[in-house]
Amino acid sequence: MALGRARGTAVLGLVLSLGALTTACNGSSDAGAPQPSGSSSATAAAGGQTAEPALDPAHAVERPGRRTGLISPPDIVANGSKTIAPARVRAIERLPGVVDVEQISLVQVLIENQSLSVAAVDPATYRNYVTNSDSAKTDDVWDRVSGGELALRPALEKRAPIDDDGFLRLGSAQDAPRVHVGAYAQQSWLVDAVVNETWVPDLDMTEGNALLIRTGTTAPITLRKPIERILRGSDASVQMTDAVARNGLDTDVRQTAIVAGTIADAVGIFRYTVLSGGHIAPDPGWVAAHIATEAVPILGNVTCNRLMYPQLKAALAQVQREGLADRIHPGEYAGCYYPRFIAGSTKLSNHAFGLALDLNVPGNQRGTAGEIDRRVVEIFKYWGFTWGGDWAYTDPMHFEMNRLVRPG
Repeated sequence: MALGRARGTAVLGLVLSLGALTTACNGSSDAGAPQPSGSSSATAAAGGQTAEPALDPAHAVERPGRRTGLISPPDIVANGSKTIAPARVRAIERLPGVVDVEQISLVQVLIENQSLSVAAVDPATYRNYVTNSDSAKTDDVWDRVSGGELALRPALEKRAPIDDDGFLRLGSAQDAPRVHVGAYAQQSWLVDAVVNETWVPDLDMTEGNALLIRTGTTAPITLRKPIERILRGSDASVQMTDAVARNGLDTDVRQTAIVAGTIADAVGIFRYTVLSGGHIAPDPGWVAAHIATEAVPILGNVTCNRLMYPQLKAALAQVQREGLADRIHPGEYAGCYYPRFIAGSTKLSNHAFGLALDLNVPGNQRGTAGEIDRRVVEIFKYWGFTWGGDWAYTDPMHFEMNRLVRPG
């Protein structure tokens, strides 16, 4: 469970930040995403075939060494916006039926139509909580994480926009850093990628805000209420991961998403419950604080995140001034705030936060170059928006806020 292991000798670095997703432009594809140099298939990579490392002593910790202990994924995951205090962790560990507890730092990173759950972990102990014993036993994977690299869930290998040098830019935000993918390996429930704990401050993570809990032969559901009592006042949700494994999410609990990146203030702490049909119900207090309906040029009334309106209005006003208003079709506008998952997934979209809008939908479908006027695109970029047409798997209808711009 140790947090903050000593730094040691070296292997490469990486950084993560905020990025982007869609909903009206939902769906996913394995097309168009290059593999890291030196990588193999996801299956082989999970068996230890990884890219050549580079040096970054500032983000290296001591290698885990020989693996010991039980390999089994958690039965319960507790996750919140605050550090879970050591006294609470010890109290959970002492509960009858709890076998062990691993404390990690967990954050949501948004990138090109998918949200990634990124954890900062102790590679020596976290490896025993992954869902695949081969991944847990492959020393090379955890040596890479100890050296400062990222281990990514194999299913994301082709869907993530990894460049030819094996780096992944996590986020479409202007300052989103590049990350080196060192290994592909199965992760624990609710985790898509891991780095070591030296990255907590760099990623603006809350240290130790999540717990992986194993209950052995004890039914996890019998421990939910005792764990919730211990965590009362900490804002952590307690999720049964046997339900997650079967259905994707525990619908009996309020979920919490802690978003990283330069525009995280537009999201804050996002809590929601899961509804049928892929919809979610954000906390009413969050909606009241962050979402509003206002009139904007060309489109008329739209419902979006309050923080985005100044630059959205400025972008559309400039489109008008430059005589391009007829290049945006109000009847083909597909919305901004849309509280649901991306179709067929349990991944959040930037539309769920009201930070994206879809324009001229019929002629700008995913995977195409799109028909939208590139002069409109450049205006939106100037006013702090990313365009989905630049993504590895294009989404040319999609524009989302990637930096704060305040009109003068």
